[in-house]
Amino acid sequence: MNLLHRIRNLFGRGRITLVNDSGTIQVVQVKTTDSDVSDERIRMAEFGFTSYPPDGSEALLLHIAGNRYDGAVVATNHQPSRPTGLQSGESMLYSQDGKHVYLTADGGIVINANSQPVTVNGATTVTINAATKVRMVTPRLECTGDIVDNCDTTGRSMVADRQIYDGHNHAVTGVQPGSGTVTSNAPSQPE
Repeated sequence: MNLLHRIRNLFGRGRITLVNDSGTIQVVQVKTTDSDVSDERIRMAEFGFTSYPPDGSEALLLHIAGNRYDGAVVATNHQPSRPTGLQSGESMLYSQDGKHVYLTADGGIVINANSQPVTVNGATTVTINAATKVRMVTPRLECTGDIVDNCDTTGRSMVADRQIYDGHNHAVTGVQPGSGTVTSNAPSQPE
């Protein structure tokens, strides 16, 4: 094979028709023409990021030394699900069904779960350091453990506060029988 032919064959394009994501490296099948299908092409991805491209995704192939039968997929694109309209410097991690993590230029970080749950697993502590406030807009907030307010000072849970409140009483002095009205003193408990 002459040098010019090898240079022309360094890169190729095709469509992914099958993905095997079970091994230590992803392997794909790529259809480059109606009659040419390449099996078991390794698909290289950036460290720390992995994806499973939908069938029909475009693939950019790099052929080692211009040999069309020895190469790897180095980039993929799925036109129907790729978000558009990003501004300069913005990034987005997205899925085919519309979920995304959007690093915007001026609106902070936007997470769209597309009406699906968001779960954090395996964390020993989750800390939110907000300069102004933390706001939750939800019809219901659930907590399976104790809620502690002023945790760095009193360290008392809402359960402990509720026990104090439910068990508190007021000393009422000088009660007279009859139809008079009596105003109670302050609660007897110190807190």
